[in-house]
Amino acid sequence: MFFYSRARQSAFIRGLFRASIAFLSVAATLVLSVQTASSQTSVREYRRAHERQILDEFTQLLAIPNIASDTANIRRNSQFILEMMQRRGLNPRLLEAKSKDTPPAVYGEWKVPGATRSIILYAHYDGQPVDPKQWTASPPFQPTWRSAAMESGGLIVSLPATGEINSEWRIYARGASDDKAGVMGILTAFDALRAQKLTPSVNLKFLFEGEEEAGSAHLGEIIDSNNELLQSDAWIICDGPVHQSGRKEVVFGVRGDQNVDVTVYGAKRPLHSGHYGNWAPNPAMTLARLLASMKDDSGRVTIAGWYDGVEPLGDAERRAIAEAPAYDDELRAQLGLARTEGNGKLLMELINEPSLNINGISSGDVGTLARNVIPTTASVVLDLRLVKGNDHQRQVQRLIDHIRKQGFYVTDRDPTEAERKQNALIAQVNSRKGGYNAERTRMDLPVSIAVINAVQSTSKDPIVKLPTAGGSLPLSIITERLKTVTITVPIVNYDNNQHAENENLRLQNLWDGIETLAAVMLMKLN
Repeated sequence: MFFYSRARQSAFIRGLFRASIAFLSVAATLVLSVQTASSQTSVREYRRAHERQILDEFTQLLAIPNIASDTANIRRNSQFILEMMQRRGLNPRLLEAKSKDTPPAVYGEWKVPGATRSIILYAHYDGQPVDPKQWTASPPFQPTWRSAAMESGGLIVSLPATGEINSEWRIYARGASDDKAGVMGILTAFDALRAQKLTPSVNLKFLFEGEEEAGSAHLGEIIDSNNELLQSDAWIICDGPVHQSGRKEVVFGVRGDQNVDVTVYGAKRPLHSGHYGNWAPNPAMTLARLLASMKDDSGRVTIAGWYDGVEPLGDAERRAIAEAPAYDDELRAQLGLARTEGNGKLLMELINEPSLNINGISSGDVGTLARNVIPTTASVVLDLRLVKGNDHQRQVQRLIDHIRKQGFYVTDRDPTEAERKQNALIAQVNSRKGGYNAERTRMDLPVSIAVINAVQSTSKDPIVKLPTAGGSLPLSIITERLKTVTITVPIVNYDNNQHAENENLRLQNLWDGIETLAAVMLMKLN
């Protein structure tokens, strides 16, 4: 009879144990895959049976103007969403800031018997301001269907009363993608789970904000007043587009954001450009020179200290960027760009660096209103995008210090007569309300892995995992106050024109998003 030594016996047992664990893991994965496929099929069946009901409710929501400063209509939005949630039995309520002119957040919940963990699903219902004259597809709050993207020749169509709806059709309206699609996707995913008797293992809470596009200036106050109510193991953020390749995404961070108004001054009254040209300084030219001093030809910001303190990416984050589909060449071709900034760096790399953007410039008039005039002022709105390690207030101070170094007297109001006489160059600089810092969640946390697995279970293609999105959300406000983590699950098409005219949503992205969000709601947290 052959005997093993004790060491060899121990090694054999350890190997057998590891093999058993591996087998059980594979078996569990197979069981989970079967369950996931079954759940996904059930959600899809529900959606197919209720498509017109879903789109009718969505269209009604899109028809309500949703600019955060439009108090009356933003209240109509919050009330409409409150009623949507009441019909679903989610026990909704409005979470108000002290100022009644502030857009409320709409809160609801699905308490699962026996559940000890919870997640909050977040989207926002407000949208960016609109200039109706620039909307060539249709008016911004008149939801309109097209057979494809307008740029591709899509024609205006009407939904058929019965039969299949072409999933390549697009609905055009402000908020269609950013972010009423998130509201609709979340609530419809809930509908599908409840109707198909698919019960989550965690309590689900829902929060829909009405001030995100205005900087979330009161979100912190709302959280502080409802701290216990808003406790959770994680916030799942439904906002932003999927990857440009069309693949589904999980995003672990966002840039911070701060908008700054800058105005420079010329003469106290408009002057005839012939009579006073070459003599009276033109504020538009003054502002142009100031702005040109802030960036070099490669697009790198030249303001001192702009990149100081940036928290470097870890190995997992760098690997995720490397594994993302290479799409820069395709984007350049689509957008008609012969060159891009960044000295050859990829888009996915550059969105992990702070940036400085010009949102818009105003001085005098153009087009048919152009006149031979030297204007009195020139103004710009600067968009400061921040990454982990930047502080939005410190970044504004760096901007102000740079403006002073260019010889400007800096004030926060219109200059007095005395200030005009004493200073050749004057700049009024004001930070807009609602700035916040960047936020990033580790990609190797158990909840991060659970979300990755949930989203991947709904896609045949490998999903894209990104450390940081290019856009901004008030996630640092959430994490600083609630000591939780945030993970973003985007669902809309990348070519949606969000923040601009002719915003749109591709229908298949909404359908896919419903399945994705349902899978996230069903994930198990260890």
